[in-house]
Amino acid sequence: MSVRSIRPGVDRLAAEDWDRRLFDELIPLPDGTSYNAYLIRGSTRTALIDTVDPAKADVLLSALGAVERVDDLVIQHVEQDHSGTATAIVERYPNVRVLSSSKAKPMIVDHLGVPADRITTVEDRETISLGDRTLEFIYAPWVHWPETMLTYLREERILFTCDLFGSHLATSDLYATDRARVYEAAKRYYAEIMMPFAGLIRKHLERLDELKIDVIAPSHGPAYDDPSFIVDAYRHWVNDPPSNLVLIPYTSMHGSTARMVDHLVTALGDRGVSVQPFNMTVTDVGQYAVRLADAATVVFATPTVLVGPHPSVVVAAYLTAALRPRLRYAAAIGSFGWAGKAPETLRSLCSTLQVEWLESVFTKGAPTTETYRALDALADEIEQRHKRLS
Repeated sequence: MSVRSIRPGVDRLAAEDWDRRLFDELIPLPDGTSYNAYLIRGSTRTALIDTVDPAKADVLLSALGAVERVDDLVIQHVEQDHSGTATAIVERYPNVRVLSSSKAKPMIVDHLGVPADRITTVEDRETISLGDRTLEFIYAPWVHWPETMLTYLREERILFTCDLFGSHLATSDLYATDRARVYEAAKRYYAEIMMPFAGLIRKHLERLDELKIDVIAPSHGPAYDDPSFIVDAYRHWVNDPPSNLVLIPYTSMHGSTARMVDHLVTALGDRGVSVQPFNMTVTDVGQYAVRLADAATVVFATPTVLVGPHPSVVVAAYLTAALRPRLRYAAAIGSFGWAGKAPETLRSLCSTLQVEWLESVFTKGAPTTETYRALDALADEIEQRHKRLS
């Protein structure tokens, strides 16, 4: 664990997980991750903000070896990668007061087994004194669980944001020094975890404008000593219109769908539309999610399997709908052997998306001249639609 000073008496306790490659048995971690806790020493009380994943509990406890007293344990978010060592902290410091939002308290009892009488709830914008330092709590529901809150250290103008503004990035850097690398990791984190809550994040950003912030300290990845870098990135991701970009998640069993995808990629490129195909049998879903954050159109391309889409394209459609990107348009293309309902199934899987569905293009067997003509018409339609993006 690296213990790094942000300010005198304010330390980041980061448990770097260099080798972890999968999160929640779902999210690829090409760059590992870190679990950041923060120790704040006031003149009369000492607070610990968040803990670490249970797999790194011994690392955090070792780093706290010389800390004789922790008076307040702030649980900003109950998910175990942040709160999973809370029970061990309560056992080591029997007089510690666990602080959480009102919605978090029963979740802490249920998920962590911390007795309810050890937990004190704080309200939105409530403050507690550490003597010469003041913690202010800011409710931020749905970034990305309903109980989440942020913590603002008033005197030092440090905002502890838990998952908000985080990045799955194991690094020895305290701050975001390699901006290009951090930007991509933070965008991937946003796309995979935060994008479904973009509307709520927009409102939270407006509330944060009220604060003077010198440092943003998330619970994954490096901190930001230039808060505008990550805040402006989030403003772009949640506010700006999508880009002139088409994504084509696809699978091809016998080559027909692949030929259709190749033709559509060329047709769109010839019309000045950026396009990126993703073979869903080999794609890192995190890379697909990152591009979803920018795309205006998605075209699902699939062969027909037992009347419906190929399972890998079903996953792509389900994931697309779950992440709720800024898409404006969608379409389905592909092939079938004798019959099928792949387009209808894909529309049903994406029923929660607020998109305009363009004409499907499906061929029986191998694509024909007529098929390619229909794909050119689809490319024309997408080109015209993208000219109206704003």
